[in-house]
Amino acid sequence: VLAAAPTGLGMEVMAPATINALNGSSVKLSCTFNSCYKVENKQFSLNWTYQECENCSEELFLQFRMKIMNKQLDRFGNRVEFTGNPTKYDVSFTLKNVQLEDEGTYNCYVLNPPDRHRGHASISLKVLTKEPPKHDSTVAVIVGASVGGFLGMVILVLMVVKCVRRKKQQRLNTDDQKTEEEGKTDGEGNPDEGTK
Repeated sequence: VLAAAPTGLGMEVMAPATINALNGSSVKLSCTFNSCYKVENKQFSLNWTYQECENCSEELFLQFRMKIMNKQLDRFGNRVEFTGNPTKYDVSFTLKNVQLEDEGTYNCYVLNPPDRHRGHASISLKVLTKEPPKHDSTVAVIVGASVGGFLGMVILVLMVVKCVRRKKQQRLNTDDQKTEEEGKTDGEGNPDEGTK
């Protein structure tokens, strides 16, 4: 699910609403934007902030002003790597060696003048201590196949009915033509009957 800023207010910033990451792994926090204007490094600005809880203040940890600048928050150390490309409308970053305390909200703020309004999207990062259980997809496959098979049969039946009707219609039309032609030959074949 992508969360996007309301349109009509300049630029649109898109990011997944929630990302799950396994403790100790690396995770890409993806953030992209749409802008009517080409990105000019001199004017473009980006801020990534971290918020531990809903009412907590936001801490700036990654910034773009002419170039990428990591704000060394003790929380992240040197685990933040900018992996986006602003000229391709991508301002994503990768968080390495994810820790349980990295859980929280990550805010992506983008401004690309002449757009006057700053775009914003936020990602809620959930840190998992173990792999989520693999869903047993057998049931889903069976249900999917059953529904698919049923729909296939319905479509097939409808096609057959349509074809049968069409053939009947053609047969009726040709029968009508035959009777018309037979009537003509009867009338033409015995012209003397009326005079007898």
